[in-house]
Amino acid sequence: MPLGLILGIGRAFRRKRTSSLDILSSKRAPRDYYKGKNCKSTGFHTRKGGYVLVQEKLPNFVVPDLTDFKLKSYVSQCPREVKTAEAAEPGKQ
Repeated sequence: MPLGLILGIGRAFRRKRTSSLDILSSKRAPRDYYKGKNCKSTGFHTRKGGYVLVQEKLPNFVVPDLTDFKLKSYVSQCPREVKTAEAAEPGKQ
């Protein structure tokens, strides 16, 4: 009885699959199966080896007009140090 209880608890703590993508891999599928990376196709291949883009399949990003917006759209990877009132006067609070 105690051994069965311990085994049941051990089974409950095993790692569960987080998504359905882990269920079928190219190792467990037929020889010609290609799983891909969850990307949507943007067109199709032609008989002669070309590729045709379909405008309806391309991503369309809608960006609002930011002409009078207070913040900038770019964040620098190397920020400059800015002197503030708190940093200039460490004794006052």
